[in-house]
Amino acid sequence: MSNDITYRSYLRLPDLLDCQSPLTEAHDELLFISIHQASEIWLKLTLHELRAARRHVVADDLSPAFKMMARVARIQSQLIQSWEVLATMTPADYTVMRGRLGTSSGFQSDQYREIEFMLGNKNAEMVALHAAEPEVHGRLATELATPSLYDEALRLLARRGFDIPADRLERDFTLPYQPSPEVERAWAAVYASPKEYWDLYELAEKLVDIEYHVQLWRFGHLKTVERVIGFKTGTGGTAGVHYLAKVLETTFFPELLTVRTRL
Repeated sequence: MSNDITYRSYLRLPDLLDCQSPLTEAHDELLFISIHQASEIWLKLTLHELRAARRHVVADDLSPAFKMMARVARIQSQLIQSWEVLATMTPADYTVMRGRLGTSSGFQSDQYREIEFMLGNKNAEMVALHAAEPEVHGRLATELATPSLYDEALRLLARRGFDIPADRLERDFTLPYQPSPEVERAWAAVYASPKEYWDLYELAEKLVDIEYHVQLWRFGHLKTVERVIGFKTGTGGTAGVHYLAKVLETTFFPELLTVRTRL
């Protein structure tokens, strides 16, 4: 039976390539659709890797988690580069097709939102946006209430004997994580003795690498939107560039950034 499998059939290319269906005659609409669909495929892989990495952290099996987290950062590099391609669209090109987008917006990407939740940027209002899609709404609600990758990293620190406050280990995980001086001191101890805590040190750096690449992606998004539509309101009703600039202020692993000041 395997001899019947071809490149096209294995990858289901007829189905995949039939998904790019422009609604207008605008030349650049195929570019717009292709970039966003390809990004969603990369996001699907990101979720696959992050879920597995979190399971390995829970199991105190860090070596596989490191490989998965490193892969997530490299996936982010691909997503960052995609803005370079989309930025070749000029304001005139986008104006031709924008009216047909309706209220659709990348702001509505449930996969991107799930990644944000998984990394710790929890916001219950973002779940409500998907009330019309029960499967999506349920998946996001579940992730909202699940400890993030960083929450599990802190639980690992506690299992290793570090003094992590109880209210950071067991809390309402639907709420955003709040920084803790005690957690910063724990990470400072790890960074002060990397040879003694090598796997925890590597875990910290893998987390920082993911945040670094996510922030580069966010910045690329902001600059691409600024270049194509200026300071107009986004199609989904957001404040466009101003909203994206505000998002850049959000961090996932706060003590891993602040600890660098005290080292």
